[in-house]
Amino acid sequence: MAEAVAEIKALLRQRDANQPEFLQAADEIVESLEAVFERDPKYIDVMKRAIEPERVIIFRVAWLDDSGKIQVNRGFRVQFNSAIGAYKGGLRFHPTVNLSVLKFLGFEQIFKNSLTTLAMGGGKGGSDFDPKGKSDAEVMRFCQSFMTELHRHIGDTIDVPAGDINVGGREIGYMFGQYKRLTRSYEGVLTGKDLTYGGSFIRPEATGYGCVYYAQEAMKNLRGLSFAGLKCTVSGSGNVAQYTVEKLLDLGAIPLTLSDSGGYIYEPNGFTREQLAYVMTLKNVTRGRISEYMTSGVQSSDAQYVAGARPWVVPCQVAFPSATQNEVEKADADALVAGGCIGVFEGANMPSTSEAIAIYHASSVTYGPAKAANAGGVACSGLEMSQNFSFLRWPREKVDEELHNIMKAIYKQCADAAAEYGKPGNLQMGANIAGFKKVANAMLLQGCI
Repeated sequence: MAEAVAEIKALLRQRDANQPEFLQAADEIVESLEAVFERDPKYIDVMKRAIEPERVIIFRVAWLDDSGKIQVNRGFRVQFNSAIGAYKGGLRFHPTVNLSVLKFLGFEQIFKNSLTTLAMGGGKGGSDFDPKGKSDAEVMRFCQSFMTELHRHIGDTIDVPAGDINVGGREIGYMFGQYKRLTRSYEGVLTGKDLTYGGSFIRPEATGYGCVYYAQEAMKNLRGLSFAGLKCTVSGSGNVAQYTVEKLLDLGAIPLTLSDSGGYIYEPNGFTREQLAYVMTLKNVTRGRISEYMTSGVQSSDAQYVAGARPWVVPCQVAFPSATQNEVEKADADALVAGGCIGVFEGANMPSTSEAIAIYHASSVTYGPAKAANAGGVACSGLEMSQNFSFLRWPREKVDEELHNIMKAIYKQCADAAAEYGKPGNLQMGANIAGFKKVANAMLLQGCI
């Protein structure tokens, strides 16, 4: 069925030739489904429908800065697929946000949400607004203006956004307050809320914890290894990276690195909990740069800061790319393999280029793709929705247990699908097949949608 793959890729380029991130994400999934198309050609036409979003909303966001000047940004919501549930996916505020980026994220989200075993469709949204350097008052005014338009397109049984890059508790709070003000409705329309108004325990930790839980299953089942004593590199220093490091410490691993767009920190003996706590305060409260760690007073005497570089040259056994898309390129993958890396688990969305992924497979690196490995965040969002609908709050231990069980189930779906189609251990192929078939079967049952 190479012809079917080529036909779908040609259709993508006919419609979306100017959307490189979306084409990269779609190509990766379509190519891995060749065996599915071969076994059952009915899925070819389903994929031709699935690559087209159900709805794309683009809108102007006008807001006042602190000097009283009107600023204008562009807002987006891509409601990609609702075959198995209401649209679900985060909001990203970053200068790089455009339709291609959000379509890639929304397309990935369809299959990620499918893998969670929860009833959630796929969507994504955001704006090219950059909160960095803005006052709290400016961020609030932007969020209120953004929600003034977005509110008419979402709802707790229609589309439930969450956070993503640069959208944390502060931004979710401002948007929730504006939604409530406009609709006179108190509902779980956003996830990632504070505990004081409907949030869930473990939600901030969920993506990082979940990624480690998934990696734990893969390393145990495919390599017979525990994480105790394993040296791990982690990129990023935001929410996902922070809680990846925290959970690695819980398992006795040695997390060596953290980074931001300026460079990376390397602690040769691994970060301690005290050092991690400093990074959390630096990034979550003072919103500083990772380079400031070197003058914090908590750094070890051997700590290094490498400006303008990524941490993949640091020798490790397991890597967790947790910053942004395409942060691991071919040269980075070569460096990881040369440094002894045997496992890569993606905390960020599509952090590895196609060339990097090819090197993982050629070098027998155990590879946990983003749509599976980082699905813990949206899984916990689904658990938050369940709690909101039932007017209950589950204890922290129950949420963590549910998250852990979901990540085990995601791993099993990936492993089983890969084995069924003759590629045991290929978790990338398994994730794509398992995620796609659930959505595709729902679309077939629902008719011409």
